[in-house]
Amino acid sequence: MFRSRSKDGQAATTQVNDAAEPQSDTRDPEAPKGRPTPKRSEAEAQRRALAKPPANRKEAAKRQRQERRTSMAKQREALATGDERYLPPRDKGPVRRFVRDFVDSKWAVAEFFLPFAVVILILSMMPSMAMRNLSLLFWLLLIVLIVVDSFVTAFRLKKRLRERFPDEHKKGAVAYALMRTLQMRRMRLPKPQVARGEKP
Repeated sequence: MFRSRSKDGQAATTQVNDAAEPQSDTRDPEAPKGRPTPKRSEAEAQRRALAKPPANRKEAAKRQRQERRTSMAKQREALATGDERYLPPRDKGPVRRFVRDFVDSKWAVAEFFLPFAVVILILSMMPSMAMRNLSLLFWLLLIVLIVVDSFVTAFRLKKRLRERFPDEHKKGAVAYALMRTLQMRRMRLPKPQVARGEKP
């Protein structure tokens, strides 16, 4: 009886000791304890370098130039892809995006202003008086068409904005649209994201 109790006690003591012993460390014994992996340490070192205040004005100016170049690169990419995160403030927001899509989905007389102006300028330089008078007539006709088309575009856009964004801030949206119509489609920034005839 006493022998069996003694054996049971020894077995229990052995189990407790085994549980108390720390598990063997499978990490490399040469690697210092508590130190992160090299990739993590490099990332942390880079973050600390960025968070550390510049030592002098020269370093501060260098850091500002680097940040400006990075920001401009992201902005150029956003102007090509339409990424809202890095667009300039004047192009951000759902209202401005809708305005761009509204303009890009339609033809506008104003987008042909530059090529027509070149043709009119060439005609006005002709020695023939008839050609000069014709250039003036074309010029007047172009201005009238642009004004009429701009009024129609502004009227339709205001109506769509009231329906689509009744509670949003819409100040400057119409002027933003008219300025975009003056640019040829392939030269517009941000780049058009809808096809002509597609409903925005």
